[in-house]
Amino acid sequence: MTVYFIGAGPGDPELITVKGQRLIRSCPVILFAGSLVPEAVLAGHRAESVVNTAELDLDAIVALLRDAHAKGQDVARVHSGDPSLYGAIGEQIRRLNALAIPYEIVPGVTATAATAATLGCELTLPGISQTVILTRYATKTSMPEGEALADLARHRATMAIHLGVRHIERIVADLIPYYGVDCPVAVVFRASWPDEEKVIGMLGDIAGKVLSKGIERTALIVVGRVLGAEGFADSSLYQKA
Repeated sequence: MTVYFIGAGPGDPELITVKGQRLIRSCPVILFAGSLVPEAVLAGHRAESVVNTAELDLDAIVALLRDAHAKGQDVARVHSGDPSLYGAIGEQIRRLNALAIPYEIVPGVTATAATAATLGCELTLPGISQTVILTRYATKTSMPEGEALADLARHRATMAIHLGVRHIERIVADLIPYYGVDCPVAVVFRASWPDEEKVIGMLGDIAGKVLSKGIERTALIVVGRVLGAEGFADSSLYQKA
């Protein structure tokens, strides 16, 4: 018996990996985060038990995993995006280790990758940015020392900010001293979902645009000079030499 932490991808059911889809269709037990994972991802399953864990706490989820283990049933534990990024699997893994229950992580397409796709851009361009910082805005969970947004902004790298669109004005205030008011920024709501929406601007005007759209959750903020860049050097990858 194995618990498979499966990354369902950002929302588009076709962006799940082949391995993830195969496991969802073969595991007798499915636990999925229904608030973030569309049910279409579960299409073709033959599971005996399918549970939406959106309203369950950690103890209740672990109890279901323990019951499946006792019955020798593999579990597809389906998370949005990639489960290793803001997936809250660390606490589940700690419990599984204590119970000696085997597990495996199946990667998924990240919200950052889906956002870059919908923006039609590369996040790493020669001479502009070769670093991507994935982070979040401190709200209920504080940030460790040295990881405050202003600390990370000093690098002026491409930055993808999760879980912070409701605080867009504060985020902009933290970023402008390092990126400048004219730095391009994009806010993408539910990237790859049918109701996806994107707001494009600069740090100087993005807050007003986002507030006028009423976007308050489930959005990724991407900031950096790679957005809309033109005057960058070709990479060495395809040079004749």
